[in-house]
Amino acid sequence: MAGPVILVAEDREDDVLLIQKALAAVKMPHQVHVVCDGEEAIAYLDGEGRFANREEYPPPDLLLLDLKLPRKDGFEVLQWIRQQSDLQLLRVVVLTSSDDIRDVNEAYQLGANSFLGKPPDLEDFIQLGEFITEYWLRLDRAPQRLPARAQFRGSGNRA
Repeated sequence: MAGPVILVAEDREDDVLLIQKALAAVKMPHQVHVVCDGEEAIAYLDGEGRFANREEYPPPDLLLLDLKLPRKDGFEVLQWIRQQSDLQLLRVVVLTSSDDIRDVNEAYQLGANSFLGKPPDLEDFIQLGEFITEYWLRLDRAPQRLPARAQFRGSGNRA
Protein backbone atom coordinates (compact mmCIF):
# COMPACT_ATOMS: atom_id res chain seq x y z
CA MET A 1 0.00 0.00 0.00
CA ALA A 2 1.33 3.41 -0.93
CA GLY A 3 0.94 6.64 0.95
CA PRO A 4 2.19 8.14 4.18
CA VAL A 5 3.18 5.90 7.07
CA ILE A 6 1.61 6.42 10.49
CA LEU A 7 3.14 4.78 13.54
CA VAL A 8 0.74 4.40 16.46
CA ALA A 9 2.33 3.88 19.88
CA GLU A 10 -0.57 2.75 22.07
CA ASP A 11 -0.87 -0.02 24.66
CA ARG A 12 -4.65 -0.18 25.13
CA GLU A 13 -6.21 -2.60 22.64
CA ASP A 14 -9.55 -0.76 22.70
CA ASP A 15 -7.86 2.52 21.76
CA VAL A 16 -5.78 0.80 19.06
CA LEU A 17 -8.98 -0.55 17.49
CA LEU A 18 -10.66 2.87 17.64
CA ILE A 19 -7.64 4.56 16.09
CA GLN A 20 -7.40 1.92 13.35
CA LYS A 21 -11.12 2.22 12.56
CA ALA A 22 -10.88 6.00 12.50
CA LEU A 23 -7.88 5.97 10.16
CA ALA A 24 -9.47 3.27 7.97
CA ALA A 25 -12.49 5.56 7.44
CA VAL A 26 -10.26 8.25 5.94
CA LYS A 27 -10.32 8.53 2.15
CA MET A 28 -6.56 8.74 1.77
CA PRO A 29 -4.13 5.90 1.10
CA HIS A 30 -1.82 5.36 4.07
CA GLN A 31 -0.13 2.65 6.11
CA VAL A 32 -0.62 2.18 9.83
CA HIS A 33 1.83 0.31 12.04
CA VAL A 34 1.18 -0.24 15.75
CA VAL A 35 3.59 -0.72 18.64
CA CYS A 36 2.36 -1.37 22.16
CA ASP A 37 5.08 0.03 24.42
CA GLY A 38 7.81 2.64 24.49
CA GLU A 39 10.71 0.25 23.93
CA GLU A 40 8.96 -1.20 20.89
CA ALA A 41 8.37 2.34 19.56
CA ILE A 42 12.09 3.09 19.86
CA ALA A 43 13.01 -0.23 18.24
CA TYR A 44 10.68 0.54 15.31
CA LEU A 45 12.06 4.05 14.87
CA ASP A 46 15.64 2.75 15.18
CA GLY A 47 15.03 -0.07 12.70
CA GLU A 48 16.18 -2.70 15.19
CA GLY A 49 15.21 -6.32 15.78
CA ARG A 50 12.03 -7.36 14.04
CA PHE A 51 11.71 -3.83 12.60
CA ALA A 52 15.01 -3.99 10.66
CA ASN A 53 13.28 -4.65 7.33
CA ARG A 54 12.50 -1.10 6.20
CA GLU A 55 10.37 -2.30 3.29
CA GLU A 56 8.03 -3.99 5.75
CA TYR A 57 8.43 -1.37 8.52
CA PRO A 58 9.19 1.94 6.77
CA PRO A 59 10.09 5.06 8.74
CA PRO A 60 6.91 6.89 9.72
CA ASP A 61 5.77 10.23 8.39
CA LEU A 62 3.78 10.76 11.58
CA LEU A 63 3.86 9.27 15.07
CA LEU A 64 0.71 9.15 17.18
CA LEU A 65 2.14 8.77 20.68
CA ASP A 66 0.32 7.84 23.87
CA LEU A 67 1.99 9.11 27.04
CA LYS A 68 1.09 6.27 29.38
CA LEU A 69 3.03 3.45 27.71
CA PRO A 70 4.64 0.52 29.52
CA ARG A 71 8.42 -0.11 29.62
CA LYS A 72 9.21 3.45 28.48
CA ASP A 73 6.54 6.11 28.65
CA GLY A 74 5.69 8.55 25.89
CA PHE A 75 7.83 11.29 27.45
CA GLU A 76 10.90 9.02 27.34
CA VAL A 77 10.15 8.09 23.73
CA LEU A 78 9.73 11.73 22.77
CA GLN A 79 12.95 12.71 24.51
CA TRP A 80 14.81 9.87 22.75
CA ILE A 81 13.39 10.90 19.35
CA ARG A 82 14.53 14.51 19.70
CA GLN A 83 18.07 13.34 20.60
CA GLN A 84 18.41 11.40 17.32
CA SER A 85 19.76 13.58 14.53
CA ASP A 86 17.84 11.70 11.84
CA LEU A 87 14.53 11.79 13.77
CA GLN A 88 14.51 15.33 15.13
CA LEU A 89 12.10 16.47 12.44
CA LEU A 90 9.67 13.56 12.80
CA ARG A 91 6.18 14.93 13.36
CA VAL A 92 4.90 13.65 16.71
CA VAL A 93 1.29 14.06 17.77
CA VAL A 94 0.63 13.14 21.38
CA LEU A 95 -2.72 11.36 21.53
CA THR A 96 -3.60 10.67 25.14
CA SER A 97 -6.39 10.55 27.67
CA SER A 98 -4.46 12.89 29.97
CA ASP A 99 -5.72 16.44 30.28
CA ASP A 100 -3.19 17.39 32.96
CA ILE A 101 -1.60 20.72 32.00
CA ARG A 102 1.74 19.45 33.33
CA ASP A 103 1.63 16.65 30.73
CA VAL A 104 0.75 19.16 28.01
CA ASN A 105 3.63 21.43 29.00
CA GLU A 106 6.16 18.61 29.31
CA ALA A 107 5.18 17.10 25.96
CA TYR A 108 5.68 20.42 24.20
CA GLN A 109 8.94 21.07 26.06
CA LEU A 110 10.22 17.69 24.84
CA GLY A 111 9.33 18.54 21.24
CA ALA A 112 5.79 17.32 20.56
CA ASN A 113 4.23 18.94 17.51
CA SER A 114 0.70 18.66 18.85
CA PHE A 115 -1.18 17.44 21.94
CA LEU A 116 -4.63 15.93 21.41
CA GLY A 117 -7.04 14.29 23.84
CA LYS A 118 -8.52 10.92 22.98
CA PRO A 119 -12.17 11.26 22.03
CA PRO A 120 -14.85 9.43 24.03
CA ASP A 121 -16.44 7.43 21.19
CA LEU A 122 -15.96 6.05 17.67
CA GLU A 123 -17.74 8.95 15.93
CA ASP A 124 -15.41 11.47 17.53
CA PHE A 125 -12.40 9.22 16.83
CA ILE A 126 -13.37 9.17 13.14
CA GLN A 127 -13.54 12.97 13.09
CA LEU A 128 -10.15 13.10 14.79
CA GLY A 129 -8.73 10.61 12.27
CA GLU A 130 -10.01 12.81 9.43
CA PHE A 131 -8.50 15.89 11.07
CA ILE A 132 -5.13 14.23 11.68
CA THR A 133 -4.78 12.91 8.14
CA GLU A 134 -6.14 16.05 6.51
CA TYR A 135 -3.92 18.41 8.48
CA TRP A 136 -0.75 16.44 9.22
CA LEU A 137 -0.56 14.34 6.05
CA ARG A 138 -2.27 16.42 3.37
CA LEU A 139 -2.08 20.14 4.26
CA ASP A 140 1.00 20.39 6.50
CA ARG A 141 4.32 20.77 4.70
CA ALA A 142 6.54 18.00 6.00
CA PRO A 143 10.21 18.80 6.63
CA GLN A 144 12.80 16.90 4.66
CA ARG A 145 14.21 14.28 6.95
CA LEU A 146 17.53 12.49 6.81
CA PRO A 147 17.55 8.97 5.35
CA ALA A 148 16.18 6.12 7.43
CA ARG A 149 18.25 4.89 10.37
CA ALA A 150 18.91 1.49 8.82
CA GLN A 151 21.08 3.23 6.21
CA PHE A 152 23.34 4.60 8.96
CA ARG A 153 24.24 1.23 10.48
CA GLY A 154 27.96 0.91 10.94
CA SER A 155 28.71 4.38 9.59
CA GLY A 156 29.37 5.99 12.97
CA ASN A 157 26.72 8.67 12.30
CA ARG A 158 24.24 7.47 14.92
CA ALA A 159 23.53 9.73 17.85
